[in-house]
Parts: sequence; structure tokens; C-alpha cells
Amino acid sequence: MPIFEKPPLEALTPAKDRWTPIYLEHGRLEVDDSSIKWIGVDMVYRLPVATISAVLLGPGTTVTHAAMKACADSNTPVCWIGEDGMRFYAFGITPNHDNTKPRQHAALWADKKKRAEIARRMFALRFPTVDVAQYSIKELRGMEGLRVRAKYAELGQQYGVTWKGRQYDKSNWNLADNINRALSAANASLYAICAAVCCSLGYLPSLGFIHDAGTLPFIYDVADLYKEITSFPAAFQAISQQPDDKGELVRVLLKERIEQEKLLARMPKDLEELIR
Repeated sequence: MPIFEKPPLEALTPAKDRWTPIYLEHGRLEVDDSSIKWIGVDMVYRLPVATISAVLLGPGTTVTHAAMKACADSNTPVCWIGEDGMRFYAFGITPNHDNTKPRQHAALWADKKKRAEIARRMFALRFPTVDVAQYSIKELRGMEGLRVRAKYAELGQQYGVTWKGRQYDKSNWNLADNINRALSAANASLYAICAAVCCSLGYLPSLGFIHDAGTLPFIYDVADLYKEITSFPAAFQAISQQPDDKGELVRVLLKERIEQEKLLARMPKDLEELIR
């Protein structure tokens, strides 16, 4: 008799209706009786794991085999992220109940014409007043870079945060200034959320339509659609309120923006429209 009974498919909450991800650090995730239990430094509480969009595990966490199985049975992705949310390391593969989406994703990615069409649809969301068909993908990448740099400068002025450019060293976060660390923290959390949603829907993180390097190019494609309305303003707002914030306020503000934008409901619809 399993200690955690696998929920029936029809009882699982769809990704769009789930709660925002929960971030945990310095504690143990395990199964107790019929539920998932988190044992933290000074608290113990049960997690409604089947209604959470993702479990984000920070430093100092351990997770039992039974807890991972329970998350998998509930179609709840698990992601490993760095201290203060500064890095996104990996995600746990989640089972999907059929392989329709992976087959569709792979077929579209393998077709060069279709791949370019989907990349243009993604760029069209950033440039709604521009006919993206007249530009090459390389030109659109350049336009996107200029647009993002202008957005950074605009947010710096809006929130009164000194902005000297996007500069950070992945091997040494302490060399970056506060706003660059805040941006990295916000983006890492957004990547984890996007990975959780994409995996729960059956998309393939390794097959990107705009990005093509690394292990998560599709996650970067998807996250770029929403940075301007989520992670970017959350980071600048956090540093304007607490210049020495270590990531906690950034995550709180990011969570608020994700809820305001109804991102968990919006993302599946956007992906359905883009990946066709």
C-alpha cells in the first residue's frame, strides 16, 4: 500500500490553475502518511503538492525518493536553484500523460521553415507595430538586444536606480552590482517557473526556436516573452526599495507581478498559439 496515493488524472489541477511556485531552502522534503511534509529550520508544514505549479529547491535542501515520486505522481515539477535564487541549475523531468506535445514540438523544431515562423511569432510579441517578416532572424535578435538595453535604462530612470549596463560573472556573483544581482535572481526564478510550466505541458526544454545553445534554449525563448513585465521591473523595484536586497524582496515582487499578469494562466495559452 503506497504511503502517497497517486491522484487520478481527472483530479489533477491544470498548470494554468495552480498556485505560484514555492521556494524552499535549508530543510527536508519527505512524505508523511498521505501528504508531502516540509521540515524547515524552525517550522514544519504540509504542502498541497498537487496544486502547486512547481517546487523550487534552494541550498541546504534534501528530498526523499518518496517525495520525488509524489511530486511526479502529481505532475508537479521540481527545480533546483541557487542561493537567494541567483542561479537556475536543473529541473526534474515530470511525467506527462501523453506524448502529443513533445512530438509536435520536435516536428516543428526539425522543420526549418516552421522553426523560423515560430521564432517570428515570438518576436512579433515584442514588436507589435513592426512587420517582422521583412527582417531576418539575425536582424530581429539585434533589434531585441537594442530594445532590452533601452528598457533597462528606462527602468533605471523610473525607479531611480543607477544603471551601468548588464554586467555579471557567473562564477563570482559578488563582483556584480546590486541591480545586476537582482536581475539575475529574478531571471533565475522566472526560468524555473517557465521550466515548470513547459515541462508540465509536455514541451521540450532543449529545443529552442530562437535560442539554440545550452540545455534549456526553449525555456529562455519562453522567459524572454515575459521578462519585461515580470523579472525586469521586479528587480529594479526591489533595489529601489532595498538597495542591499539579497534576493528575498526580488522574489516577493516577482511573485506579485506573476500573479498580477496571471502568467500561469496566460503562458499555456500563449504557447498553444505560438507552437503550431
